[in-house]
Amino acid sequence: MKSPKGQLVCQHLENISRDALEKHQTTITSHVKGKHGIYALFRRGRLNYVGLASDLRNRLKTHLRDRHASTWDRFSIYLTVNNDHLRDLEALVLKIATPEGNRKPGTFARSENIMSAFKQDIENKHQQEMDHLLGRKNTAPVLPKQIVGKITRAPSLAAYVKRPVKLRMTYKGTLYKAIVRQDGTILYKGQLYNSPSHAAHAIIKRSVNGWVTWKYQQTPGEWVLLDKLRKK
Repeated sequence: MKSPKGQLVCQHLENISRDALEKHQTTITSHVKGKHGIYALFRRGRLNYVGLASDLRNRLKTHLRDRHASTWDRFSIYLTVNNDHLRDLEALVLKIATPEGNRKPGTFARSENIMSAFKQDIENKHQQEMDHLLGRKNTAPVLPKQIVGKITRAPSLAAYVKRPVKLRMTYKGTLYKAIVRQDGTILYKGQLYNSPSHAAHAIIKRSVNGWVTWKYQQTPGEWVLLDKLRKK
């Protein structure tokens, strides 16, 4: 049996007639009772409503007589391995499909809207194009007053970042924070460092592998080792 690692949906049942729910509830119950997942209601082949439930059997029974009773003739169910990402999965479907029967739009619990960062990237690119067309010199970024040594080679993170990235590490119970600048250098307390290890050394005062010491925020609330950037 294959490992379920990384798996989200473990079982599914698609395009089932409403009649099956009314006439064969025992059979359906044996497969979905007490299980959680996402379900979809269809009307003449068109998606009408999407919902999530910790007990799919009871939720579907409810839709035989609630406000959705006359709006669907077939249904599909998707059972998930756990309910950790159930709301995000529902929100994803709602944002893409926008079913008529759903009154509220999908909302992600912790997802970061990167529209402002996207807009800034476009504006920066446009500025660079204008500078080139008009023969203007690009405006150099303002650097911190204190810089540790001369940066004579490309920063270790230069190939892995395209915009500023927040870093943090915990040492002897204290949380330390830094920023990876767009050029790959690491800014910590007004000083620039060429590599994660150099920045970590400034805190720990001994040689250390900064790739497995610093963490970066992969998604809102999820901090992972910086080394993971090199493995993407």
